[in-house]
Amino acid sequence: MLFNSYEFIFIFLPISFFIYFYLNKKRLTIASKSWLIFASLAFYSWWNISYLPLILISILFNYTISQSMISYNNKSKKIIEKKRILQIGLVLNIAFLGYFKYMDFFIENINWSLNTNLSLMHLALPLAISFFTLQQIAFLIDSYEGLVKEKNLLDYIIFVTFFPQLIAGPIVHHQEIMPQFASIKTKVINYKNISIGLFIFTIGLFKKVVIADTFAPWANMGFDVADKLNFFEAWMTSLSYTFQLYFDFSGYTDMAIGAALLFNIKLPINFNSPLRATGIIDYWQRWHITLTNFITTYVYTPILRSFNKVTFLKAMLATFIAMLISGIWHGAGWTFIIWGILHGIALIINHYWKKSKRKINKILAWFITFNFINITMVIFRAKDIDDIIKVLTGMFNGQIVFSRHLYEYLPSMHNLVEFGPWLQNIGGNKYTVISLIVAFLIVLVVKNTIQWAENIKFNTLYLSSGIFMLTLSLLKLHKVSEFLYFNF
Repeated sequence: MLFNSYEFIFIFLPISFFIYFYLNKKRLTIASKSWLIFASLAFYSWWNISYLPLILISILFNYTISQSMISYNNKSKKIIEKKRILQIGLVLNIAFLGYFKYMDFFIENINWSLNTNLSLMHLALPLAISFFTLQQIAFLIDSYEGLVKEKNLLDYIIFVTFFPQLIAGPIVHHQEIMPQFASIKTKVINYKNISIGLFIFTIGLFKKVVIADTFAPWANMGFDVADKLNFFEAWMTSLSYTFQLYFDFSGYTDMAIGAALLFNIKLPINFNSPLRATGIIDYWQRWHITLTNFITTYVYTPILRSFNKVTFLKAMLATFIAMLISGIWHGAGWTFIIWGILHGIALIINHYWKKSKRKINKILAWFITFNFINITMVIFRAKDIDDIIKVLTGMFNGQIVFSRHLYEYLPSMHNLVEFGPWLQNIGGNKYTVISLIVAFLIVLVVKNTIQWAENIKFNTLYLSSGIFMLTLSLLKLHKVSEFLYFNF
């Protein structure tokens, strides 16, 4: 079930909300938990019920592993055995993810490198497998280190399946979400949280269906349909995807945070105006924050600890490996690996620059950072190397074509450039340019969702803004449009 659907907004969400709080009001705690689990699993199964056994098996397996570690005697002579339980859990989780997400990619590369002809398995990627697997890996490690102890199976299932964050995050930790469910205040309707939650949800819905989906056709035409792109078409294609992905994913996060707040649950911030970043370090502190925190805590830090003596060079090596793994996590393809490598290199350069204490103009720093992000987004979006070459060639070596309407106004350019249908190959027009300008203004000038929510005032401005965004969004809901991060 999609957040951006009539079924979710007008049926699923209100029914889930009212039954949950009705059961809590009657002090039927176990029943309210069971209802929330049922609702979350129904939400998950809406796309394909065949995915349901997989997530249930994953939950039961990880719960069993965690209980084995939580109840384990911590005497020194048994530490190795407890660590082995953790290792079994981690290996099987990674194998579970790897089988569904990377098996065909592995077979393709075996065939290419060894000139074999092994048949592909054509496995369908189970919905949200990357997110609920990462979340449970973090839980196992935290359980091993004694940071969390969850013995109640119902609570553990809620932790994994809570529907607002189940499909694409934010990635949550047990210690930041389950104490909220245990609080008595959580079980009572909070009208302030409802107001703020609905406002945040509306902003996210607007980002997705009004902004992100506006850019989708131009990005899709440029990457998937056009055989060749001129200079302007290539830049419009890359910028369209950059804005599409940002507004799509941050929109999902806003809707997740807003929906969770209706249940008095505060999910962690996942975006903080990342396209305003003035460096790649700054960017990764603003973009997909919960993934950055996961990579830092469970990948980068363990790598660093494995060195006998930490040096700047070793820290940079750990940074590079962490970003490479981040690239691999995003998808099974060389494009994602290249993307991860480039971001790893960029982070190293940024760290060296900061270490040298050289200053750079903030506008120039933003310009360099944004263009690096935009160019690497081409690699992130491309289906293969040919797509990368097509778009980047157009961006940096494409023919400059101006609109034929400018012909009479630019006589000095007649012998230098071509005049004609300048955005024909991506189905673009003057509204493409206007949309890009508006998107730039939004990401660079307008307050982000968190800033709006922190300073929310229940006045005419907020009410009218909310009604306007909601009305415009609802009018566009007739188009079915999945979130981009469902593919990762």
